[in-house]
Amino acid sequence: MRGRMSWDDLWPLLLNGTLETIYMVGLAAFFTVLIGLPVGVLLFVSRGNGLAPMPKLNALLGAVINFGRSLPFIVLLIALIPFTRALIGTTLGSTAAVVPVTIGAFPFFARLTENALDEVDYGRIEAILSMGGNLWHVIAKALLPEALPTLLASITLTIVMLIGFSSMAGVIGGGGLGDLAIRYGYQRFNDQVMVGTVVILVALVQGVQMAGDRLVRRLAHRR
Repeated sequence: MRGRMSWDDLWPLLLNGTLETIYMVGLAAFFTVLIGLPVGVLLFVSRGNGLAPMPKLNALLGAVINFGRSLPFIVLLIALIPFTRALIGTTLGSTAAVVPVTIGAFPFFARLTENALDEVDYGRIEAILSMGGNLWHVIAKALLPEALPTLLASITLTIVMLIGFSSMAGVIGGGGLGDLAIRYGYQRFNDQVMVGTVVILVALVQGVQMAGDRLVRRLAHRR
């Protein structure tokens, strides 16, 4: 399949790669938020001047988050191959790629969550505490609801980053458009595949960004 391909050959490859990318990004986004949101909340409340001061825990979490954010993703991909194989049973395919993609993304989202909670008016927190509310009441009734628009913007930004991560996962056979671009585009010198994957990736990023921005604006107007 070196050189040019007919549309009948190219279309199934692009469709399958797109579906694998959407599956990979969707699953990774779910686990990224599932892990990153509570970690970000814990970072916020455990500060020295926070709602539940735990300086040692906060310092440890901060160090882990900063290390995860500073490590190049391509290095993380390779370093996590043994862990991914032990957890999933293989390092190939979209499901296996979810592991390093999630681990690479959740520190970023955790820090965004902490920053989003910083923007909440402390007066709302004090009002709940003055009425006898506890830490969980503050988190559920003040922090998360008030920070929701910013959190949604952070999720949008994270999903856009996950699309890029999913493409890089193709380096280790992670499936999706990145794997397609490497195996059928780069290695076989097929410009059609390269251009097709780039166009689809740009369209995915633009679609996610536009949908996220629209949802954030709608929530902001309602508030």
